[in-house]
Amino acid sequence: MTYENIRFDKKEGIAIITIDRPSKLNALNSATIKELHNALKEADAAKSIKVIILTGSGEKAFVAGADISEFADFSVAQGERLATEGQAKLFDFVAHLSTPVIAAVNGFALGGGLELAMSAHFRIASENAKMGLPEVSLGVIPGYGGTQRLPQLVGKGRAMEMIMTAGMIDAHQALQYGLVNHVTSLDELMEFTQKIAQKIMRNSSVAIAAAITAINAGYEDGENGFEEEITQFGKCFGTADFQEGTQAFLEKRKANFPGK
Repeated sequence: MTYENIRFDKKEGIAIITIDRPSKLNALNSATIKELHNALKEADAAKSIKVIILTGSGEKAFVAGADISEFADFSVAQGERLATEGQAKLFDFVAHLSTPVIAAVNGFALGGGLELAMSAHFRIASENAKMGLPEVSLGVIPGYGGTQRLPQLVGKGRAMEMIMTAGMIDAHQALQYGLVNHVTSLDELMEFTQKIAQKIMRNSSVAIAAAITAINAGYEDGENGFEEEITQFGKCFGTADFQEGTQAFLEKRKANFPGK
């Protein structure tokens, strides 16, 4: 598949998807959201891909926000449809992907950019990263899951302050808040992220997908995370990965998981 707004590279079991609109600080427009959806779907379906890394091109921005020019004159109904379709096509899609997604945040992650990073399964930031949800300064609120995922990650009070002030926090404050897992230099960001991806790849991709489902269930209305954990735990017993993992343990050797 040909992409105009992103780059899609594969490297030893890792898919690196790079938002590539440097002149717009990698802002998300409808075409980029569609391309990201297609690339993520392609990576998730590929048996050879075990981990997906999302990042931005250049040294200034991961994603500096949504492309405001696309929706500045929208009506109420159009605004609601924008959020509904965007969440389904990209943000919720990423959060529920069975392949682990790591956001390598290389600069500004604002508005829809931070919402995209938060939809990933976890985040690693470069020291120059700045993060925030400035939507209220435009007379609107985060519409791609920001009001829900930010409190889950940093707590209600901090999320309220960040959203109400429309301010930015730096990488080290994001680390203190629990918004990101690690902070590295910009030069080391991708290498560091790929090292973590390689650790993930040693394990069962089938079991990891089950863990993602169980963890997500604990954060969704109407879902019982403990019950979902029991269901997913049981399902693991019927997989080839479980047979290989337990046999390898008993035989004191490294497992060679069949995978997805």
